[in-house]
Amino acid sequence: MASHTSPQPRHGGVSSPPSRANIYLPEWQAAGLEAGKFFPALNPGLSDPFAPDDVPNVTPPADGRIASAGHDFAAQLDETRADWDKHPARVGEVLEVVWNFEVPHKTRRFNYFLTVDGWNPDKPLARAQFGSRPIATYQNNEQPFWDHDLMPADPTVHRVSLPEDRRGYHVLLAVWEVADTGNAFYQVIDLDLA
Repeated sequence: MASHTSPQPRHGGVSSPPSRANIYLPEWQAAGLEAGKFFPALNPGLSDPFAPDDVPNVTPPADGRIASAGHDFAAQLDETRADWDKHPARVGEVLEVVWNFEVPHKTRRFNYFLTVDGWNPDKPLARAQFGSRPIATYQNNEQPFWDHDLMPADPTVHRVSLPEDRRGYHVLLAVWEVADTGNAFYQVIDLDLA
């Protein structure tokens, strides 16, 4: 006899502009895309250079599994498709990115990475397709995490300036890094930049 578990509340994700997970997965799955922090790092066991008392990271998602954060239940998000629902935006625009949380965590930072000029959308998302540095970072500086309330507001809204030198289809990777676990939460937003 098969058992049916009811969906459990998960952690959080991007609701606006709608992330790929928000569009194509049930909400409880879209909010559970967690893997090791410190993208674009590949190795586990790394300490935060800014906050060395934070919990070291677990294994980050492999190239080709970034959109799903390596979760099989979200593997469809890693597909290369021309018909992803793209959010229209303008180069140089300040994009408001809204995170909502079902189970918030003490937060060290949010990083935003954008695909580089000339990236190949016919290949699965890989580190080489993103800039090595985020285009925006929102960081909590208080340390150690156990002595401070680092819980994010719900919702949390960030203003991310889009570069002037990208046009057409690009992917924005939003990464929410947690201080008191080794995880981050991964959300990709498909953009059509004019």
